[in-house]
Amino acid sequence: MIIGSNILFKENLPSTNLHAAQLIKINDISEGTIIITNYQLAGRGQMGNKWESQDGKNLLISIILFPNKINPSDQFVLSMAISLGVCDFLKRYIPVCKIKWPNDIYVNNDKIAGLLIENSIMGDQVESTIAGIGLNINQDKFLSDAPNPVSLRMITGKEYDLKTCLNQLAEDLDKRYKQLIAGELINIKEEYTSHIYRLNEWCNYRDLAGSYYGQIKSIGEFGTLIIESESGDIKEYTFKEVDFIL
Repeated sequence: MIIGSNILFKENLPSTNLHAAQLIKINDISEGTIIITNYQLAGRGQMGNKWESQDGKNLLISIILFPNKINPSDQFVLSMAISLGVCDFLKRYIPVCKIKWPNDIYVNNDKIAGLLIENSIMGDQVESTIAGIGLNINQDKFLSDAPNPVSLRMITGKEYDLKTCLNQLAEDLDKRYKQLIAGELINIKEEYTSHIYRLNEWCNYRDLAGSYYGQIKSIGEFGTLIIESESGDIKEYTFKEVDFIL
């Protein structure tokens, strides 16, 4: 087992990703180490967004990886593999979940998990990866202005043992990471695409040119989102270039 072979618990941290980065700098830390905390004082999502989590209710983790066989041009596949691992875990308890591009995890139209993947590139290698995951497990009330949070407890009405959930999540992520380092990039990309939220559904989107009606058709070679507009135009986006209108 790579992911989960070493687990470091901290009662609270400013950010598990920041702590992981410090460990990489100062220690000979083993690959697959998971840093977990009950509460983040400054939990971050993508592009600096704040991640809300009630103390001791959810899984807040960061995973340290050294995927040096991955070419920097393929680095988005790391995000794909981690996203699929979270979906594998959730499908132990619920029938369906989706990945809202690039790596938010959705159940119906609600967000149950978010990822923050930070890669360090040296030359032609991805030298290290920190995969931060916030996964809502037992929280039943959210106080921030986030529009659509949800948790496993809210969906199923059940309370979950966080230690058991962590072990299961580590197992599922480990399988996906081993699939990645074995070179099964095409399979990962195909599975990721099949899990995309709103795939082949006509919905509303907004970019710098304004709002339009379109459908997600595929994921580009480097992880871009490809949407066909109602008029037949093919639009390709990198992160934060398009908004999903709920």
